Amino acid sequence: MKTKFINGLSSSPSLSLGLLVTENELHVQPDTETEYKDVLRPEEPDLQTRHKAYLWCREFLHGAWKTVTEDDFQISIIRGGLSNKLFLCALPDDQDSVGDEPRCVLLRLYGAILQGAEAMVLESVMFAILAERELGPKLYGIFPQGRLEQFIPSRKLETSELSVPSLSAEIAQKMARFHGMRMPFNKEPKWLFGTMNKYLNQVLRITFTREGHIRTFTRLMSFNLPQELEMLKSLLQSTPSPVVFCHNDCQEGNVLLLNGRENSDGQKLMLIDFEYSSYNYRGFDIGNHFCEWMYDYTYDNFPFFKANPKNYPSKAQQLHFISSYLSETHDGLENLSEEDQMELKEQMLEEINRFALASHFFWGLWSIIQARISTIEFGYMEYAVARFDAYFALKRKLGV
Repeated sequence: MKTKFINGLSSSPSLSLGLLVTENELHVQPDTETEYKDVLRPEEPDLQTRHKAYLWCREFLHGAWKTVTEDDFQISIIRGGLSNKLFLCALPDDQDSVGDEPRCVLLRLYGAILQGAEAMVLESVMFAILAERELGPKLYGIFPQGRLEQFIPSRKLETSELSVPSLSAEIAQKMARFHGMRMPFNKEPKWLFGTMNKYLNQVLRITFTREGHIRTFTRLMSFNLPQELEMLKSLLQSTPSPVVFCHNDCQEGNVLLLNGRENSDGQKLMLIDFEYSSYNYRGFDIGNHFCEWMYDYTYDNFPFFKANPKNYPSKAQQLHFISSYLSETHDGLENLSEEDQMELKEQMLEEINRFALASHFFWGLWSIIQARISTIEFGYMEYAVARFDAYFALKRKLGV
């Protein structure tokens, strides 16, 4: 649930469907000396957030929401991702419904964001289409600071559950169906390299004042990231990968386990959070998902995540995922010989693991920028180090 931020308007619709900053301007918060190592996230929204949430719900929703008083209005914090702030807004139990209005909704507030109008329209169109196809929550309201969504009784998966065979298989199937959609967006795969180029341009101009950030940033810059990115581009341009409509952020926090379906054989999961969705290379979407097996974002103390490189899926686990994926996308797979099936899967293994390098590089750059722009208590510089360390480790393993 790494939230999009856009400063100004993108010149390309495909680039707007992602976390972008303009090439010439970066709006930042002060890089103060405050240290967060002993900070815990608050459990209750502040009064200003509560008041704004009340107004948004009253203005965008219908029925009983029009008459609920601010004192009776209920709001609580839901643990979010690296930038999103999520709240559950609800009518009081003793207030009767007027019609078919929802009794509770999810309020999503973006973090360090200046949202461009073009990007907002594109994301709203995408969100509405996915909702209509029953592939995502309903959209109740959209405004510059965030949106109101359908609250789906569920819980997010835990990082450790990504490796559960039945859940991994269903995620693969859901991703395959997502990839099969036809969406009214630019179908050129500009998002990945276009976004990384913009990120890198911003990173090269960022300055920090906090001593710890300066040391870490200096270390990261010693990797010669511009040259490294050119080498990565060359590698991926020589790696065949179909262009499909990708989620681009399929991590455990963006996969819901639906209440009442926990013990069913299938159809118990739902993908959410489509801020990054765009036409992109299949290998990135799957490779990015595999990388997310390594990162737990539910750690309550600084830096608010744990990295476990040993949890990257084994070859057997990757093949299990690929088999489920192909069962949804490859007609006549069962008619291929075992040798031909294995050749197809081995080709995908190479494709996916090479594009996993791009996942580490992408989120590493993203996290450096967030360290400068975000006011969320999260160890963004520590996360950047973790992603670039994983990038170079995987590069050595692949021998590229």
